[in-house]
Amino acid sequence: MKILVTGSTGLVGSALIPHLAGGGHNVRRLVRSKKSLAKDEVGWDPAAGTIDAAGLEGLDAVVHLAGENIAAGRWTSEKKARIRDSRVKGTRLLAETLSRLAKPPKVLVSVSAIGYYGDRGKEILVEESGPGTGFLAEVCRAWEAAAEPAVRSGIRVVHPRIGVVLSRDGGALKMMLLPFKMGIGGKIGTGEQYMSWISLDELIGVIQHVLTVETLAGAVNAVAPRPVTNLEFTKSLGRVLSRPTMMPLPAFAAKLALGEMAEELLLASARVEPARLLASGYKFRHPELEAALRHVLSK
Repeated sequence: MKILVTGSTGLVGSALIPHLAGGGHNVRRLVRSKKSLAKDEVGWDPAAGTIDAAGLEGLDAVVHLAGENIAAGRWTSEKKARIRDSRVKGTRLLAETLSRLAKPPKVLVSVSAIGYYGDRGKEILVEESGPGTGFLAEVCRAWEAAAEPAVRSGIRVVHPRIGVVLSRDGGALKMMLLPFKMGIGGKIGTGEQYMSWISLDELIGVIQHVLTVETLAGAVNAVAPRPVTNLEFTKSLGRVLSRPTMMPLPAFAAKLALGEMAEELLLASARVEPARLLASGYKFRHPELEAALRHVLSK
């Protein structure tokens, strides 16, 4: 297939592009406009609302990953605006442009996140579960809604709602590794909050799956089938690293350090299950946390 990828330099994009190219696909990257573009690049500027529509003609698929990093720095009002705008404005611009093409792609994989569900305690959450409350839930609802122009034009649109991505090269796990290796890792708050996770390799497999399985559309929970509590995650990571995990981070300390971000990223509970992936026949390579951690950290 001829596939366009946005967010190509991020954690997921950097792994997805060589995977797709290695499978024989012709991969192009949608990049912020600059003076000279490589032959595999198409320019856009989502903040300015500009995009090279001609460069999008004749695509078979688009994988839209672009968005401001939600965990890079405390959430100020300006940071929150960038998080929202980078997702909503960029997605709307892309979806509207694709919908007007003479030859639009058959599928748009426009990622979302399990932040859609908000803080739900022990409730088991599947794709039909309603949205939660809070900043991330509001962002995710608007983010997914921004792709509606593509849906209305007949493009199959899939929203993988991604959980905590496990990779030693970035994301939450990378930030955890140093304190845990030093023996000062521990649970956060009560440790009872659920973490819904997926290994980076698995996420690449999920994206490949939703690109090709034509019955999948709308929300698809991109998480492993065995969510764990923060305490279980802590113990598993400690075992894999052969380190003690006796230094908890109290909830008040997390809130003091990170404010609202701590409440929504570290202390909120989302027990999410990948019901649609399983029903579509997807076979998880890393369904269990400890085995997934050993795989990720052995690279």
